Amino acid sequence: MIVGVADTHTALWHLFADAKLSRTAEDFIQAAAAKRNKVAVSAISLAELVYLVEKNRLPLSAYDGLSRALNNPEHVFTEAALTAEVVQSMRQVSRAEVPDMPDRIVAATAIYFKVPVISRDARIRAANLQTVW
Repeated sequence: MIVGVADTHTALWHLFADAKLSRTAEDFIQAAAAKRNKVAVSAISLAELVYLVEKNRLPLSAYDGLSRALNNPEHVFTEAALTAEVVQSMRQVSRAEVPDMPDRIVAATAIYFKVPVISRDARIRAANLQTVW
């Protein structure tokens, strides 16, 4: 069962045990794993990582690590496809509140699954969305 949707930074910070991940977010992800539930990561996060690696803003290990996690059926993270239904859910995420397209897709993915977004992003957290941070 999918219990949350992690944004790109949240997924990376969890994978690489980065102190930037809040205790609340880490506890949420760990609780999901303990119950054998899943935290979805939108496919747009993989695309975003390709872009950031190409711009030398992140090392290739960031993409490789998330890709490996998503390909491991035992991992707490699972890939959420960018489907027509997720795109339809984007209409419920105000562009004025969440102007960045990848962030809107992540938020729409959470709306589609009816679960919270796990994100530090101030715009996502200020929007009319269920969030964990």
